[in-house]
Amino acid sequence: MVIENSTAEDIDEILRLYKIATVFQQTKGSVGWPVFERSLVEREIKELHQWKLTEQDAIACVWATTFTDPLIWEERNEDPSVYIHRIAVNPSFRGKNLVMQMMDWAKNYALANNKKKLRLDTVGENKGLIKHYTNCGFNFLGLSKLKNTNGLPTHYENATVSLFELEVN
Repeated sequence: MVIENSTAEDIDEILRLYKIATVFQQTKGSVGWPVFERSLVEREIKELHQWKLTEQDAIACVWATTFTDPLIWEERNEDPSVYIHRIAVNPSFRGKNLVMQMMDWAKNYALANNKKKLRLDTVGENKGLIKHYTNCGFNFLGLSKLKNTNGLPTHYENATVSLFELEVN
């Protein structure tokens, strides 16, 4: 297993994994992701915020990170945190606890960047993901109705999100 920044050569695969994840979300009755613009992924790659976990020379999992997320976390955004977005697992690698492996990496990434918390969100009350993320060590902080979604992807419009946090000290 290798975790590293994604490259421009990975963009087609990242977008493919996002599309697969969206279909999977919809089969589970969850709010599906919109089609993400290629330019978003390109920007995240340039800013070194798009990541991949590779195994056997294949991309097994992708995600994005930020150090700020004020529209979702509002006043809590002031806490020094790493925010994790759009985790998408290659179906060929499901069931291998990749998210747990990614979280172990993310804890070290947070510490290396002087951050005290890992945070993530999901749209709606997805009981399966709540259980999964709490099994990965996250505290489920509850549901939060978003007040301002200008600038967020469309699946956040008028959304209630599940918030998760993990202390990394």
